[in-house]
Amino acid sequence: MPGAPVPPEVTDAASFQAASGATDAQMGDLERFRALLSDWNEKMNLVGPSAMDAFWPRHAWDSAQLLKIEFAAKVWADLGAGAGFPGLVLAILLKDTPGAEVHLVESMAKRCRFLEAVVGTLNLPAKVHNARAESLSLNVEVVTARACAPMVKLLGFARPYLRGGAVGLFLKGQDVASELTEATKCWKFDADLIQSLSGSEGQIVRVKGLSRVRPV
Repeated sequence: MPGAPVPPEVTDAASFQAASGATDAQMGDLERFRALLSDWNEKMNLVGPSAMDAFWPRHAWDSAQLLKIEFAAKVWADLGAGAGFPGLVLAILLKDTPGAEVHLVESMAKRCRFLEAVVGTLNLPAKVHNARAESLSLNVEVVTARACAPMVKLLGFARPYLRGGAVGLFLKGQDVASELTEATKCWKFDADLIQSLSGSEGQIVRVKGLSRVRPV
């Protein structure tokens, strides 16, 4: 039997464009986002010191791969949007898609100011919500999060969206199995693990349905 497809290797802007299928216009927006992130990062701690060097393989590609899983989805919510991964990347790649909208949910006001600056500068189909994720009631097709919280807490944040029919796509690392085990003590849900294209240790948890077993 043939082996599993080899994930594309992304190391820079050119290989990102080849792997993601981004247009030249989208690449231009991503470069402007990268520049804005670098500028704002000097004033506030949005990403770690090594993040800019790993922008294309570790952050942009990690985010963009979600569109290969839920390729027909137009309306997304990114919980704990922070520096804009994956939400701003998704908004850039969906910019010319009719009906597309990305809800960027972030509880820290200073991070919201950064997100609003990028959305406004690039004229993105996105809306910034300075709120706790679980306090909102948004009708979306996909709810996502990256480096937001352990699964047991993240499912609580995502509960309103999942109960509304959204699919969850949560970017996780090598501890995902233990996180899922812990989450099943409090929640009942259907989950599949998808190997990340951006790193061998990364996993994407695809969640459908959610009900509470006991309080978190």
